[in-house]
Amino acid sequence: MSATSEQSVYVSPSETLSLLKRHGIWLRKGLGQHFLVDNNIILNILREARVERSDVVLEVGPGIGSLTKGLADRASTVVAVEIDDRLADCFRENVTAPNVRLLRMDALELEAGALPDDLNPNRLVANLPYNVAVPLFLRLLERFPGLATAVVMVQREVADRMAASPGTKSYGAVTVKLAYYGEVRRLFPVAPTVFIPPPRVESAVVRFVRARAGGKDRELLFKLVDAAFAQRRKTLLNALLAGLEGLEKGRIEQGLQRVGIDPGTRAERLTVDDYLRLADVLFGR
Repeated sequence: MSATSEQSVYVSPSETLSLLKRHGIWLRKGLGQHFLVDNNIILNILREARVERSDVVLEVGPGIGSLTKGLADRASTVVAVEIDDRLADCFRENVTAPNVRLLRMDALELEAGALPDDLNPNRLVANLPYNVAVPLFLRLLERFPGLATAVVMVQREVADRMAASPGTKSYGAVTVKLAYYGEVRRLFPVAPTVFIPPPRVESAVVRFVRARAGGKDRELLFKLVDAAFAQRRKTLLNALLAGLEGLEKGRIEQGLQRVGIDPGTRAERLTVDDYLRLADVLFGR
């Protein structure tokens, strides 16, 4: 990364407010409209993303494009996906780099075939929409197996769940599903004061590094994990008995015994590898 890019200014509060005003966008907290206006946070995200000139970067929810400009300085191509027409107009005024492609669509409906020129993104860098951050992230990992790394900002509690360790309060189905694909590590917190208007929640940035592409074992794993954590206060045996239709108690007990798992343990005690081994046994693979 060059010294010039490290010192670049990609956003300021006054310019953000001026741009939004020109496009008739009035900030409304109830609609979740919070814009990152701290240049240091953007530079920190860019530093952690480690984008190289050969990379194709996917950005979801770019807003007015402050982070996008920094990504465009570093990447071969940036594919930005925005659902809001008004923000898309702001984005086009604010981001003029020729290596940026703007897609006007719902990222939850994004498929590999929708990308221009058959681009295959290998990095995801984004301030994910908080209300759909987890399902969106999981869907992108499934649909774009070429995504090798991700640096994303999410709500702090979500970041805690994404990067939790087995046996902790935050460890849950989300943790195991992401651990199936790879490793998640929490990087740094983000205070509400760096947004306008300030949200009521704190944020955090996490890094993901892929280990698995996906496959049939994903479907079986997710089915098992959803059942295990649906009633996490129950023992694992009772949770699976209630959540897995068609599997009798004896078979579940036998399966747990075969992989060396205590039927009386709780779902949060198992690692992703424990769940994978158990799925293989219970579903006959």
